[in-house]
Amino acid sequence: MSFLAWIVLGLVAGFIASKLVNRRGEGFLMDILLGVVGAFAGGWLFHIFGAPGVRGLNIYSLFVAVTGSVILLVLYHALRRRRAF
Repeated sequence: MSFLAWIVLGLVAGFIASKLVNRRGEGFLMDILLGVVGAFAGGWLFHIFGAPGVRGLNIYSLFVAVTGSVILLVLYHALRRRRAF
């Protein structure tokens, strides 16, 4: 996939994951970052469990990226809350 496709996939996946986890988003740049990193993390997790990871700009890859982004976003919020105390 090209760099631009990763950014688009990351933006969409980060936006969807942010809306699923906390309903307001984390901001434009944080959504992109979480989405791109989530795509890598989701692809790695799916590969570990025997399923194909991100294979291009399609619905399945979006599902993988959103899954990884949701996991990263939940961890991000758990660590951020822990540091607030």
